[in-house]
Amino acid sequence: MSLDTGNKAPNFTLTSDEKKSVSLSDYQGKNVVILFFPLAFTGVCTTELCNTRDDIASYQGLNAEILAISVDSPFVLEKFKEEQKLNFSLLSDFNRQTSKEYGALYEDFVLGMKGVSKRSAFVVDKEGIIRYAEVLENAGELPNFKAIKETLSQLN
Repeated sequence: MSLDTGNKAPNFTLTSDEKKSVSLSDYQGKNVVILFFPLAFTGVCTTELCNTRDDIASYQGLNAEILAISVDSPFVLEKFKEEQKLNFSLLSDFNRQTSKEYGALYEDFVLGMKGVSKRSAFVVDKEGIIRYAEVLENAGELPNFKAIKETLSQLN
């Protein structure tokens, strides 16, 4: 199953790196960029999230919140966030439900691992509608951040 632009974004409630429950519905009235990433502490994921960290002012200027989701535990995400000084919420989809609902789950990943989030990006508007959806099959690629920002600028 994959989600397309124009679909209502499935709501979710996940545990954050701060051990709090965070729901997509908490962000109603704001644009949200949802970034699924395979695993904390891996090269491409670190690059992606650090690029986002360094560019946070652009997203704030576009009235957008960032939520980054992986199947790592909240404890791992807390350490990752602290080490990389990330300035947005990291959410644990440890049970893989949200990744599955968004069509962003690898059956098989590297090293024989199963059930890891695919690198993906979704822009959800203030009404909860998906305005941009990109699910990458190749975990070595980064989402198209230029297209994400263009989508956000059209929403404001």
